[in-house]
Amino acid sequence: MKVSSKGEYALRALIVLGQKKELMSISDISDATLVTVKYLEKILLTLKKLGYVDSKRGIHGGYFLSKQPEDINIGEVIRRIEGPLSPMSCASVTAYEPCALEKTCLLKPLWTLVRDTIAYVLEQTTLDDLLKGNLKSIQLN
Repeated sequence: MKVSSKGEYALRALIVLGQKKELMSISDISDATLVTVKYLEKILLTLKKLGYVDSKRGIHGGYFLSKQPEDINIGEVIRRIEGPLSPMSCASVTAYEPCALEKTCLLKPLWTLVRDTIAYVLEQTTLDDLLKGNLKSIQLN
């Protein structure tokens, strides 16, 4: 799994909006995230379509969270913006693609463990956890 700039910047925008807890102009979000206004417009539109943010038009308009931070699951955000969490399609739950070597492949268990670990960490994390610095550590066998 690789998080693109779009996924990274979407999370940055959500964090800034969660920290301010008020209507913010796109230029203020841009300044706080170091993302250009032009690129941020596309990202905020995606976040709005997905139901994470909303906007108010007009001279005193801007963006704000449309959900409470504790209701925004980071795993869900990443999946909806980036797609599957699996590093390889043969180990994906949501975008599985078979491989000719799958029956004898010794790598599939590794990719499955990587997918499960990434999914577990991201699904256990909310925007509220990020805002409060409450990241949960996991015990690996």
